This record gives sequence, structure tokens and C-alpha cells, in this order.
Amino acid sequence: MPTAPTDKNNIAKVNATHIHYAFSGPEDAPVLLLSHSLGTDFTMWDAQLPQLSNSFRVLRYDTRGHGQSEISRGPYDFDKLGRDVLGLADELGIGKFSFCGLSMGGVTGMWLGTNASYRLHKLVLSSTAAKIGNADTWNARIAAVRKGGTKAIAAGTMERWFTAGFREREPQTVERIQKMVESTDPAGFIGCCEALREADFRESIAQIRTPTLVISGTHDAGTTPADGKFIASQIPGARYVELDAAHLSNIEQQEAFTEAVSNFLAD
Repeated sequence: MPTAPTDKNNIAKVNATHIHYAFSGPEDAPVLLLSHSLGTDFTMWDAQLPQLSNSFRVLRYDTRGHGQSEISRGPYDFDKLGRDVLGLADELGIGKFSFCGLSMGGVTGMWLGTNASYRLHKLVLSSTAAKIGNADTWNARIAAVRKGGTKAIAAGTMERWFTAGFREREPQTVERIQKMVESTDPAGFIGCCEALREADFRESIAQIRTPTLVISGTHDAGTTPADGKFIASQIPGARYVELDAAHLSNIEQQEAFTEAVSNFLAD
């Protein structure tokens, strides 16, 4: 798979936590910030880099508790995770930027849209929901990880994140993502699960005035098309796109996903 030229990985101290990040694309281009899902890291976006880096200075980062970012002490919440984004942008001298988040990253995007719209050019919310799951679901996942680590839930997660057809066609891709989940530190994973358990943007997203694109996967059982349509209905002027994928639509339908994001940002 071709990849865009990428600067060496860097660490910034943000809100008393070390955040791992990397840039791709021309230094003078507008900034597009990408935020990954629970249990992954910023390499989840590798397939998007070649095209997006042609037009944008793409900034990827590992959410605290994930990848090479610091596993800070909890509790985590989206006020903290959202301020990590603003703090990283401040540290790097970035004023306004566009933001694309998937799943947990999409919830971070909703926080930014409701609390820091003055920093945003455009907003992409993909495979996400204003309220993801319920307390029982999150508590069960937290208990499983406390008992057996992230490896205990990784295989089942792949069944939710990818359709059966994709798992059969692209076993190496699925294995790569499964290993990513398995390597996520349990403490960081649990901290973000707790943040997701408490997050509820069903009322506040109506305040968002940033131009917004919502992307859902037709076969996503966790953050369903109904969840995506609800977000789009609440944000004035939001656009909605549905792809033939499960949860990680940026991987399962990488070309269609990247094209949808590129067209929206260029419009």
C-alpha cells in the first residue's frame, strides 16, 4: 500500500500528558486532524494518507491511553479528551483546523463542535453516535478487560467491526487491527470505556454550527445508521453518507470513505 511522506513521530506534552502525533502532507496546507477509534492507534488512518495528504497537512495523534501516548491516570472524560486536541493544536501552533473522528474519535468531534466550534473549519463524524451503548454494555466490557486484558475482547471486536465478507477477503488487514486492539494497554482502554459510558451528546449537538458530514456503515451494529441519521438530523445543514461496511468503514470501504471526506472538505 503506498503511503504519503510522513515526518518522524513526535511527542508533545499536553495537559500534563505526553501525546504521540505525526504530520503528513505539505507544511503550508490547511490542517486536517484525524482521531481514531477505541482500542486502535493513529495508524488506523494509514489508508487515508495518500489522498488526504495531497491537499491537507494531516495531523494524526494517539488518544491518551492508546498507542504511544501516555497512559495517564483516570478518570477520563470527553472534556479531557477534547482539551487534549485543543492543547495539541496549541502546542503545534495550529489555529483553526478540520477534524475527522471515527467512533470514539467522533465523540471527541462532537465535544469539539459543541465546545470549541471557533477552532473548526469542518467536522466529519464517522461510525459514531451521540450516545454509544449503555452502562451495562460498557461495564461488561470493562469487566472483561480487567479480567483478561484487551486480548480477551479482541476477536469478538473484529466480528463487530468488519462484515463477514470483508473478514474473509482481507484476513491480513483484520489480523493487523486485531493485534492493534490486543496491544492497547488495559488501563488506557478502560479509561476511555469509562469516558464513553458517561458521554451523552443527544441534546448538545443541536448547538453545532460547524459544517458537518456524518458517515455511517450500513452493517454497523454498535453505532448504527439510525444513530448517524439522528446526529445529521440534529446538526443544522449536516450531510449524511452511508457506506457498505460495518464499524471501521474507513478500512472496509477505504476508497469510498476517503472520497466522501475529500469531497466534503473540498466543497
